Parts: sequence; structure tokens; C-alpha cells
Amino acid sequence: MNLSNLKPPKGQKHAPKRVGRGMGSGTGKTSTRGSKGARSVSGYSIMRGFEGGQMPLHRRLPKRGFTNIFKKQFAVVNLGQIEKLEGNEFTVERLMSLGIVKKLGDGVKILAGGELTRAVSIEAHHFSKAAGDKITKLGGSVKTLGA
Repeated sequence: MNLSNLKPPKGQKHAPKRVGRGMGSGTGKTSTRGSKGARSVSGYSIMRGFEGGQMPLHRRLPKRGFTNIFKKQFAVVNLGQIEKLEGNEFTVERLMSLGIVKKLGDGVKILAGGELTRAVSIEAHHFSKAAGDKITKLGGSVKTLGA
């Protein structure tokens, strides 16, 4: 005995029902589809979300809000991340080469998260008010690009 001559037990497998083979077969004429209705015609396919004529769920639920097509996606850098880096001068290109900024998007924004203990010079597209205050209080400089 090997895999090539294995067979299912007798009576387990059945031949498929052969529809549309004449009146004497019992499944002739309409081929078990019934007389009328969408499902009886050839080429029928149910549309996505169709619930048998009931108002579909995606039309019953309320729509809220909108998508702002002018939204800007900034790469965010916290001061705590800059504190861990070597050096005192940081540009957008340097932050990208160090791997802090992976995807530039609409620019780099510096936020005040974390602690900064030294004077640093940073060039970025945007600064939060708190981040700008922290940097200048320690004697560092802030340069806003594109302004």
C-alpha cells in the first residue's frame, strides 16, 4: 500500500447533481433556480453590501467629520531625542542621516518632549513654542526653514 492507491470509503463520495438535463431528471427547465428573481438569471452576482433589499448597513450608519486634504504631515522630533545625540549643530539632513527622521513628509517639527541640558543649534521647518523657549533659555539657537 502506498499513497497512490488510497481511496475514500465506499459511499463517502457522491457525484455532483447534474442540473438542466431535461424534464425527466427532476432538475430540468429552470435548473433548480426557480422561475423569477435576480438569482434566476445568468450573470447574476450579488453586489457588495446588499442585504436583500433592506437598507444596507453602510447607508444606515451616520456619516461624521471630513478628511482635510490640505493636512500637513510633519516628521516629529522631541528634544529628548536630540539630547541623546552627539554634537551641538542639527540640520534636517543631519537628523535624517542619524536615523532620527525616517520620512520627511512636509518638514520636521521640533517638540518639547524630554529634557535638554546643553545649548544646541537646530534648523527645522517648525518648532513648538515650548521647544523654542527651552532651546533659547539654554543659550542655543533656533532657525526656522522656509519662513
